[in-house]
Amino acid sequence: MGVEIERKFLVRGNHWKTLGQGILLRQGYLSSAPDRIVRVRIEGEAAMLTIKGRNIGATRGEWEYPIPLDDARNFFDSLCEKPVIEKTRYRIPYQGMIWEVDEFLGENAGLVVAEIELQSEQQSFAMPDWVGEEVTHDTRYFNANLLRHPFSKW
Repeated sequence: MGVEIERKFLVRGNHWKTLGQGILLRQGYLSSAPDRIVRVRIEGEAAMLTIKGRNIGATRGEWEYPIPLDDARNFFDSLCEKPVIEKTRYRIPYQGMIWEVDEFLGENAGLVVAEIELQSEQQSFAMPDWVGEEVTHDTRYFNANLLRHPFSKW
């Protein structure tokens, strides 16, 4: 079984934008139920199908599979829940770790979240000065929840 251990934080300021180059991501959900997320993602010219289980703390099951780009586009057009989540992702190295900073677009514009993947929930890590409040356990910030409750409506 694949496992994802991830912590999520709000981002302060804009300085972080100078530390990495962004790439557009589009995420569509075939299922956004809390017990089983099934997501299609297009990042550049690559597409992935991702299946995630329910969070237990900062940990959950995760399985990812590459799929043909044309299949992903067809899923977006015919099967995915609307609206599609769009964001620009920056991968920023900091003290031996990679932070993924997502700047959301569309109805979620204004929301900027940083995530770090860990080997264990107890793993220590250094936090850059642009990382703010932790929101790992706040379900409002789960991408699948941003479909029904976009940031602009909070």
